[in-house]
Amino acid sequence: MAGLRACTRRDGRGKKQLRPSLRRIWAQHPVKAKKCGDHVLPKLETVVKDIVERLGAREDRGTVASYIPELAKVSPAHFGMAVVTADGEMVVAGDADVPFSIQSVSKVFTLTLALGKVGDQLWNKVGREPSGNPFNSIVQLENEKGKPRNPFINAGAIAVTDVLLAGHQPREVLGEILRFCRFVAEDDSVIIDEHVARSEKTTGFLNTALANYMKAFKVLENPVEHALGVYFHHCAISMTCRQLAMAGRYLAFSGKLPGRGVSVISAERARRINALMLTCGHYDGSGDFAFRVGLPGKSGVGGGILVVAPGKASIAVWSPGLNPHGNSVLGSLALEHLAKSMHWSVFGD
Repeated sequence: MAGLRACTRRDGRGKKQLRPSLRRIWAQHPVKAKKCGDHVLPKLETVVKDIVERLGAREDRGTVASYIPELAKVSPAHFGMAVVTADGEMVVAGDADVPFSIQSVSKVFTLTLALGKVGDQLWNKVGREPSGNPFNSIVQLENEKGKPRNPFINAGAIAVTDVLLAGHQPREVLGEILRFCRFVAEDDSVIIDEHVARSEKTTGFLNTALANYMKAFKVLENPVEHALGVYFHHCAISMTCRQLAMAGRYLAFSGKLPGRGVSVISAERARRINALMLTCGHYDGSGDFAFRVGLPGKSGVGGGILVVAPGKASIAVWSPGLNPHGNSVLGSLALEHLAKSMHWSVFGD
């Protein structure tokens, strides 16, 4: 009954009718619909394509990240979306097959690897609380004696990278991260964009300050230049929406890759990573994203967002224009519309 109520509303005479947004989509795509209770609900393909078509016409797209020169070159006109479901259905629209720099979305994958390496000992180096501050802020780091608030702000991700470096050379760690991304995406064409990596290194003064500050408090155990080198490179991983959606499946489906019977991590660990994505995945905009979308997600200043609807789908969107928090404007709106249309919020309809 909850699903039926979500699909309908009562008119002035108390009669149940399909919600206006669903009536419009149904009118445009009558052969691509399915039932929701006693009423018609559009198919996922219809919803995704309609979202990209409608939002793609918007002129207000935010501002492309300009502090990394290579990202400043990317056209804000790009907009793509990909959704992969438990049964392997892949729905794409827009620029879903155009590679882009995933930036901080890579922190989800490095966190997964670090937890696999040291388990809960990782939390001695980095916290699990929302920061409430910009992703590159040093103020909170100073107040908390060099321990980053969570693994998704820049300082936290550098600390996670340092954990991966223990006993290894930077090139070996980068190879491990790239192999993991290719494995979960089931695509060996995923690469590191060296132009972006160099661009980040050239302008990464704040990140260098964060790393040195943590080194002073012995949070970092390896040479600062090694931790930063690996960090800049894994943020420069280039993927398409299609590849990124595939890569997020293990978080959407209890640690497993559906259809392959392969377990990447335990269901408990997947649940905990998802919890961090929900509370910390959008920096100081995480609360608003949870309020509007209601799904675990991780954004990057390249304009990409990886989102998981637990048990239902893995989703990737990309639009380079950002809001003041560093999150994709169109991407966030697209995910809000998708979650509402498909009733995927973890908080219910």
